[in-house]
Amino acid sequence: MGTQPGYDELAEQYEFTFPDPFQTPLERHAVAAFADMVLEHHGEGTVVDIGCGTGHVTAELAHRGLAVVGIDPSEAMLGIARRSHPEVVFRWGEANLNDSPEPTDQLVPLRGVLARFSLIHIGPHLIGGVLASWAQRMPAGGVVLLAFQSTDGEGQPVVSFDHAVAPAWRWHPEEMSRRLARAGFDEAWRTMSRPDPLHRFPECHLAAVRRP
Repeated sequence: MGTQPGYDELAEQYEFTFPDPFQTPLERHAVAAFADMVLEHHGEGTVVDIGCGTGHVTAELAHRGLAVVGIDPSEAMLGIARRSHPEVVFRWGEANLNDSPEPTDQLVPLRGVLARFSLIHIGPHLIGGVLASWAQRMPAGGVVLLAFQSTDGEGQPVVSFDHAVAPAWRWHPEEMSRRLARAGFDEAWRTMSRPDPLHRFPECHLAAVRRP
């Protein structure tokens, strides 16, 4: 994700515009299903919310009883998250845990990873390394949930789009599933939503499980 001066500048406006954890019931249910999958596995370890922003979803996971850490490259976003949810741990960091400035050994075993609309800012040539950095820390049965703007046709596996804050890419769900499979994750389920007055593009939630 890199440093995010755009998100730093817009952090307070972002918090004012999106004060709630979820914009749609589908988002809420997808994250709840992810949390249930993590809890049902009965493993121990940390859940990481990659690109946690202002931390509202991270706090939702904590309230569900998960040991969770929110990671974001925007200091301004993290400032809001820490102010709003002082009981939750937030750290500056990258989507690729190997690139994070703080040691990530304390995150082992990694019980789950949530990345909601954050991997869209990772260049397609870097996605494999990001997913591999998660797999290296995650035992079999660990759960990943990705949310991202998607494309419709497999002829366009990944395309850039004009995000308001930072460079961004939309992924076809099949292509993202293939990338996860290469890193050691098997798709468990996905949801798709269509564009509407508040959403320019289709959106996908894709859950996957670390294979043995």
